[in-house]
Amino acid sequence: MARTIKRLFVVVLILILAGVGYYTYGFMKFANNIQSKPESTKFPALTTKKTGGVSAESLIPPKWEGKERVNVLILGGDSRGLKKNEVPRSDSMMVASIDPVTKQAVLLSILRDTYVKVPGHGDDRINTAVALGGPHLAMKTASDLLGIPIQYYVYTDFQGFMALVDAIGGIELDVEKDMKYRDSEEPEFDINLKKGLQQLNGKTALQYVRFRHDALSDFSRTERQRKFMAAVAQKMQTTSSLIRMPMILNSIDPYIETNLATGDMLKLGTLALEAKTEGMASSQIPPAELLVEKRIGGAAVISVNKDKLHKYVQDLLAGRDPFAEPAKKAGSETAKPAANANTGKK
Repeated sequence: MARTIKRLFVVVLILILAGVGYYTYGFMKFANNIQSKPESTKFPALTTKKTGGVSAESLIPPKWEGKERVNVLILGGDSRGLKKNEVPRSDSMMVASIDPVTKQAVLLSILRDTYVKVPGHGDDRINTAVALGGPHLAMKTASDLLGIPIQYYVYTDFQGFMALVDAIGGIELDVEKDMKYRDSEEPEFDINLKKGLQQLNGKTALQYVRFRHDALSDFSRTERQRKFMAAVAQKMQTTSSLIRMPMILNSIDPYIETNLATGDMLKLGTLALEAKTEGMASSQIPPAELLVEKRIGGAAVISVNKDKLHKYVQDLLAGRDPFAEPAKKAGSETAKPAANANTGKK
């Protein structure tokens, strides 16, 4: 009996070690593949040239100790129809902010028509930053707009997004209305969704987050993107996704690029799995209460008072309601924490 138990223990130990080895190998391979390198970057024309005073060498991220808030710029690029070495504008820009102490996460989506100063290039829409100077210039531009340091970026394109959704088995989501749009140049990217609860795969999920052909255009689109990304974050934390993590990473690594070092990637990945995604705070940037619609050069753009926006972001990250009325007297109730502030333009 003792010998049988011993053999069983050895077998279990071998299986555990094999599993750990498999997961470690899968993660290390993924981390090595997606790190930005001159020979494999998706931004080859921008690697050796300083753009707007920003270069990859000058923006090597500081070592993350795992205690300070971390802010990651998530860039979604539309690489369809590009010429060789041509860099796309960002189709979407989000900032995921996580406090490693409280495990609270905040998701900010930046309206792509927001008119900002792009370092070294003057005033322009924020979605041009990545095309002008790659992800490092996009990080600098978004950091200036929000008033917070952005340490890391993760870049992917349509193919990477679809691969991720398919790898985690799709997302069940309530599509709030019928969505239909015909792409005259590339019919495979037509949008045709029906209202109601349904399981979205990679292709239909891309249709959902891209749709902006309604009265609110990019305002409602960014709200849908935050809704969907929150659902993805919750799905990634499930037991089934954790078990299949090596396969998931292998599916998406051809489409991802980042400046995260392997060690920081591991720490950040662990933090992301622990983050409180249920009821995660999120917001459109600029929020509806602060944005001003203008026409510059005949084109519609969005402007915002940066000082007011910086205060708004700081309040949101601190869990305060950015638009709460100040207490009228000492001892009165403090403002209630913001749960999901200003998700779109009213």
